Amino acid sequence: QVQLVESGGGLVQAGGSLRLSCAASGRTFSSYTMGWFRQAPGKEREFVSAIVWSGGRTYYADSVKGRFTMSRDNALNTVYLQMNSLKPEDTAVYYCAAYSGVYNYAVSANYDYWGQGTQVTVSS
Repeated sequence: QVQLVESGGGLVQAGGSLRLSCAASGRTFSSYTMGWFRQAPGKEREFVSAIVWSGGRTYYADSVKGRFTMSRDNALNTVYLQMNSLKPEDTAVYYCAAYSGVYNYAVSANYDYWGQGTQVTVSS
């Protein structure tokens, strides 16, 4: 079992930055691929970023590439999402998730565990 708790969301002006954190419990955290997804009102949940268990490879949606950076600290059982140059269209609830596989990391149905989400609101 892995339990995930997100934090760091909030209200920010366009062009600003936020850093999301996801704290995980569970002894096997380091073996999971971790992902960030987001869901805006009236829209489907979409992939944002993923990082494999070793932290050596990260993946990003085209919409956030160059602006967001995902990292993990296996010693602290925590993953981070540094979000820079935020845009109003980044407004959504952001979810952290854990996946026991490596491939198809952008597919939300593959993820085994989810956090409760944290709201990010970007004002124009």
